Amino acid sequence: MRVPLGGSRRRLSFERRIRIWLYALGAPALVLCWVLVWQHAVGAANQALILLVFAAVWAFAVSLLTEQIVRPLQTLANVVAALREDDYSFRARGARRNDAVGDLALEVNALASMLQGQRAGALEAMALVERVMSSMQSPVLAFDPEGRLRLLNAAGERVFGLRGREAVGQLAAELNLSALLAMEDGGLVPSGLAARWMVKRSSFRMRGVPHILLVLSDVSAALREEESIAWERLIRVLGHEINNSLTPIKSIAGSLRGRLAALGIDRSDEDFELGLGVIENRAESLNRFLEAYRQLMGLPAPNLTAVSLAGLVDVVARLETRVRVAIADGRDVTLRLDADQVQQALINLVRNAAEAALGPDASGAACVKISWECAADEVVIAVIDNGPGLTNPGNLFVPFYTTKPEGTGIGLVLAQQIAQAHKGSVQLSNRTDGRTGCRAELRLPVE
Repeated sequence: MRVPLGGSRRRLSFERRIRIWLYALGAPALVLCWVLVWQHAVGAANQALILLVFAAVWAFAVSLLTEQIVRPLQTLANVVAALREDDYSFRARGARRNDAVGDLALEVNALASMLQGQRAGALEAMALVERVMSSMQSPVLAFDPEGRLRLLNAAGERVFGLRGREAVGQLAAELNLSALLAMEDGGLVPSGLAARWMVKRSSFRMRGVPHILLVLSDVSAALREEESIAWERLIRVLGHEINNSLTPIKSIAGSLRGRLAALGIDRSDEDFELGLGVIENRAESLNRFLEAYRQLMGLPAPNLTAVSLAGLVDVVARLETRVRVAIADGRDVTLRLDADQVQQALINLVRNAAEAALGPDASGAACVKISWECAADEVVIAVIDNGPGLTNPGNLFVPFYTTKPEGTGIGLVLAQQIAQAHKGSVQLSNRTDGRTGCRAELRLPVE
């Protein structure tokens, strides 16, 4: 297909100029032919016929010659136009060396091959980038200068609850991402997400237009590790200092109890006897408290074996006697885990659910339910209760923190550590099915 070129008002087209020059070159031959015919005394009618035939033959020759000159150039123009339209399948014919047009055709074909290779490389690189972006666990987002979302990977869709095709092209304000877009490099995403993300902010240009690139890095594991190390050091220091005080306190209390008569104090003095009992009991209770935290910080590595999830859940449900624990029907799954540790984690979650369901603020009869479902790469074990729900979720996994009069604040922290040792996690949230209560999820990977 011939692509028309832009005309010029000052100069004739290339084809017309070729034809004019060729016709001009034929004019002397036509005059010479007429002279020869006139010298041979040919009749006027025959002279006109001979000149007409000569002119027709010359016009046909001019047409053929023009076609031979213009057609290769038109072909090259079409090839260049196809390259401009990103179509690299066209090639110029008649490409050979030591020929002006052939050399040009060779160079155009070489250019087309080079651009085709670059295009293929760019497509492969883009496919690789898309594959990497889709497999990344870190959300990646890009915004244009107007604040419109231009790039979103699968992790970003999951974290922010967006659909890529619908979200791309919308303003950050429409997607509730204005705060994220305004964050500085190294800032932490506000709480409300399951993980804690640190924002890495950079810029790039697309077709000359500056864009903002945001890459979110999950720092929750690093923060939890630092918190665990900090708590371990704190407990070690507190345990050492408190034990240094508890030992003489218990010893003195015992000595005073044995020397009541020597001190002239009647054993019937209930206040004194009660005071000594309180000192001994509280010292013993504080010692047990510290020992429990030492065990928490010294959790051994899990011993992985093949375990039936249905059997494990059934055992945990039977151990809770204060309230009936219902088990939802689910397909049995065999997992590689430490049965004792995961069982202890579930026991802690079920115990918390039972205490919440039996509390004064629970809605209706106490109800605890265990269910599980399998995703692509993990199994989610859910413990659901009908208690009052969560009131202060920010302190759920803080050691020493508890809202129960007799609680130690160990249960959830221990469950979380067990889950992390199995490369899983523990998440708690209020129920979203229209009922009050809490939903605790133990997520474990499926090999």
